[in-house]
Amino acid sequence: MKDRLTDSLYGLGWGAVKRLPEPAAERLGRSIADLAWSRRGKGVERLESNLARVVPGADAERLRELSKAGMRSYLRYWMESFRLPAWSKDRIRSSFDAKGLHHLEEGLASGRGVVLALPHMANWDLAGAWVTTKLGVPFATVAERLKPETLYDRFVAYREGLGMEVLPHTGGAAFGALARRLRGGGLVCLVADRDLSSSGVEVDFFGEATRMPAGPALLAQQTGALLLPVTLWYDDSPILRGHVHAPLEVPEGGTRAERTAVMTQRLADVFAGGIAEHPEDWHMLQRLWLADLEPRPAAAPGQPGGPAAASSPVSGDPTDRSGTEKP
Repeated sequence: MKDRLTDSLYGLGWGAVKRLPEPAAERLGRSIADLAWSRRGKGVERLESNLARVVPGADAERLRELSKAGMRSYLRYWMESFRLPAWSKDRIRSSFDAKGLHHLEEGLASGRGVVLALPHMANWDLAGAWVTTKLGVPFATVAERLKPETLYDRFVAYREGLGMEVLPHTGGAAFGALARRLRGGGLVCLVADRDLSSSGVEVDFFGEATRMPAGPALLAQQTGALLLPVTLWYDDSPILRGHVHAPLEVPEGGTRAERTAVMTQRLADVFAGGIAEHPEDWHMLQRLWLADLEPRPAAAPGQPGGPAAASSPVSGDPTDRSGTEKP
């Protein structure tokens, strides 16, 4: 019953919200955000707990201000995403502006393949639609299988409708498919600030330990593709803003596990810089830091759960915006 209700609510969003006049959709999103924020549910409390690490020294009032702005940003994402399939190509082309775009253009022109790695900031879907529409470049990504299966199918159909190739989050199979796309000079986009597997790399993130997916660094090493971090944010305009950062080079020397650890830490550092500048646009309503998670058994490097297992799933699923508490 709960699964059917969840699927029905998402279906209602995609079916009804996209038909609303834009001002009405914006008001609705803000009203829902403010209501959710005022009810102080688990997602809002977790968001404030996470923001306390991002903005050290912030008092309770400042955290409440940030979490309210964060919920409004989060609902802006949803309102835009529900309406995005109805946007014209011209609207999509004019709705995103990025600094450092030359890194992406030069990487694609080189034929090496490019991995774009992003945190859960602002609207990943709109940025992806802009890439396929404005640049005319298709790309591959992964999606965790959601419950109910019909909801997963909705997300896949939605993203494929925006020009994305969506691969199921099935460990080594997904990794191999992404590697083939990159060896062919293609583009892969991964949301990569939260590990959904037991094989993430431990990193220091805002002064505390967490795990992030090994996939972006491993793909860059195994295929020779460029690894480009991207951060996104909103301002007071209707335009989504972004920054394509400089490539993260593969370190010389060291084992694969050591190289992967260095690259993933560098990725985490870039993410942290972007999040610190725009904390209200980081949609992390789930537990992230190891101190907040249930303990996991330790695993040796190269083994399931270790920092560089060869079959490490490419985690960081772009559909993971439910706001639910997941260990």
